[in-house]
Amino acid sequence: MKSNHLFVRGGAGDTTAAEVTRAQDNLYLSVNGEWAKTAEIPVDRSTTGGFADLAVGVEERLLADFAKFRQDLTQVKTPELQEAVKLNQLALDFKKRDADGTRPAAVMLNKLDKLQNWSDVNQHLADLIKDGTALPFSLGVEPDMKNTSVYLLYVDVPGLILPDKTYYAADNESGQQLLAVWSEMAIAVLQKFGYDETQATQLVDQAKAFDAAIVPFVKNSEELADYTKQYNPYEFADFLKLTPEIDFATAIPEILASTPEKIVLTQPKYFENLSKLVTSATFNQYKSWLIVNEILSTTGFLSEELRQLGGTYGRAISGQKEAANQEKHAYRLANGYFSDVVGQYYGATYFGDTARQDVTVMIKTMINVYKKRLANNAWLSQATKDKAIVKLNNIVIKVGYPDQVRAIYSQLKIKTAAEGGDLLNNILNLAKIFRLDNFAKIKQPVDRTRWAMPGNLVNACYDPSFNDITFPAAILQAPFYSLGQTNSQNYGGIGAVIAHEISHAFDNNGAKFDEQGNMVNWWTDADYAAFEERTQAMIQEFDGISYAGSQVNGKLVISENVADGGGLSCALEAAKEDDDVDLKAFFNNWAKVWRIKATNEYRQLLLSIDVHAPGPLRANVQAQNMDDFYQAFDVTEQDGMWLAPEDRVNIW
Repeated sequence: MKSNHLFVRGGAGDTTAAEVTRAQDNLYLSVNGEWAKTAEIPVDRSTTGGFADLAVGVEERLLADFAKFRQDLTQVKTPELQEAVKLNQLALDFKKRDADGTRPAAVMLNKLDKLQNWSDVNQHLADLIKDGTALPFSLGVEPDMKNTSVYLLYVDVPGLILPDKTYYAADNESGQQLLAVWSEMAIAVLQKFGYDETQATQLVDQAKAFDAAIVPFVKNSEELADYTKQYNPYEFADFLKLTPEIDFATAIPEILASTPEKIVLTQPKYFENLSKLVTSATFNQYKSWLIVNEILSTTGFLSEELRQLGGTYGRAISGQKEAANQEKHAYRLANGYFSDVVGQYYGATYFGDTARQDVTVMIKTMINVYKKRLANNAWLSQATKDKAIVKLNNIVIKVGYPDQVRAIYSQLKIKTAAEGGDLLNNILNLAKIFRLDNFAKIKQPVDRTRWAMPGNLVNACYDPSFNDITFPAAILQAPFYSLGQTNSQNYGGIGAVIAHEISHAFDNNGAKFDEQGNMVNWWTDADYAAFEERTQAMIQEFDGISYAGSQVNGKLVISENVADGGGLSCALEAAKEDDDVDLKAFFNNWAKVWRIKATNEYRQLLLSIDVHAPGPLRANVQAQNMDDFYQAFDVTEQDGMWLAPEDRVNIW
């Protein structure tokens, strides 16, 4: 009798069972089954596997370096990194943090306590925005999607307590459980701040009521996955008419030091209904929501007791058993606020120029493969092909780490304990500097040299507004890439990741942007209709696949699936140009990079909000779409990985 891992849609099966099987039946398990039997998720993390293991390795290396730096600051070569180490030292001083208790938050909370009505909020609105106060909206300056040479102000919605709108559905048990955990945690934290149980409970109940009032008017993760729909430009005057309850007319010109002609609303429906949230009857609910949010946001920068308590909800969401130890916590804080600085240090110290050049050559090779495939494309017109190739020719490549960090990092100065500083107020100050720097961009030319990711991040990305691809140094190691691996293995790893990021230029979102990153329709109507037909086929291919006790949402993961399919097919073609190509090694390494073992809570979370398909499905389903996979492993109709030729989805 066949195992129940076999002959299942997508060839995924129950990957948690860690059964070792043949590649013909389950590629992912054939490569990762043995590993999964013994792999253990660290108590302070929610996953282990490909990306997560590399991230642990990078962190351990930098933890050791920071320990040395704390002993001797003269070892630190740049003033920006010195400030990062100072923040690390301050965060690690739990003797002081415990002694200070909640005192560092007092000034901030006293300011908020004085707000008695919406008129008070409006009177202080500019300062509240500059301080990053929890408001029923958020602001940020980003390039204009339709003209990326200039910046615009984007007006967004506030965050929800639960991870996604779908968690608020009456039949969502996880949502109810998580809200109960959040409530218990929030009440306990408020009591540490001097509120009695009755006061704390009332504040939390009112905060939840305000949160619930927001829910009907915001989008869920599936809706947000089509991010071009977040571009809704409004004349500033029309926006003011839409939201008369909030004094944007005074506050926005003050924070931008100019009056904008237009702004962008990410979710117009919310702002069309803002008047229902901003009334005299709702103010007490809002103020409770404000106080609870602000207090909870401080816990990670105060005493050990509060750090542990304030992280309860986050751990419940991810299934993480324990908080990070104090040393990791202190490093992560420093890394978070000085990310580019730490990333440059990591790249310059541990990433060789030989590897950078080798990967750059691989990227250029992949772009040329793409060009060739586009030239031979059978379903696109010549006009669209020509535009696509222009876009490819203009992709900006960023490998390893930037040669210089952004100027803003020279503004970041840490007030040490000896100078009377405390961790929380240093953090508030750093966050404010970043916030003001963002607002100041409105008058500046768009900086296309900035890096979307730091050098020590195990990831890669494509930015449609800049038409650039970024490959941080940290991902450029085995199993993704190594000078010690064969070309076939490297193409199955980093080669597919490179082509994946290139493919984002032509996924359902990226396809709407031109070579300069402007949102422009460069397709013929017939070509785009053909493209949409193919993306619909991939939506259907993934939609409803059982995983982690739930089902994959094909619409949520479509952009990443298009990129996975294009990435794998292009990397495969590049690998086949090598005389020594080993397709089994290629597909095996493709499956290896997606190995993952995660808590059930985390897997459920990702199914709800993550635009990526689960790792086992990325490995299996995309391999099933490749004709070469069947030839490499002699897969037949009798095997679990078989997918009929007419059901195989290939876009790029």
